[in-house]
Amino acid sequence: MAVLLVTYDLNKPGQKHLELLKKIKDFSSWACLSESSYAIKTNASASEVFDALRHYIDDSDTLYVINLKKPYSGFGPKDVNDWLDNNLPS
Repeated sequence: MAVLLVTYDLNKPGQKHLELLKKIKDFSSWACLSESSYAIKTNASASEVFDALRHYIDDSDTLYVINLKKPYSGFGPKDVNDWLDNNLPS
């Protein structure tokens, strides 16, 4: 199972932020890394996740889906660090 970074920026007010966020949180396991960056655990590929999320953005937005693995460095809430420690593959 892969862990993917989903990071996005919706540049116009009133866009489908709540729908995009709901779709990201529909994955069985996830952690919020920052306001618009999430780590998700999934059997889907980065391309498959991107395709599932792309209809929530338009041409002025950004959306990236990137594979994550250990080692990593970062600082944040303990529950997020614990999630990364327990879920990121080596």
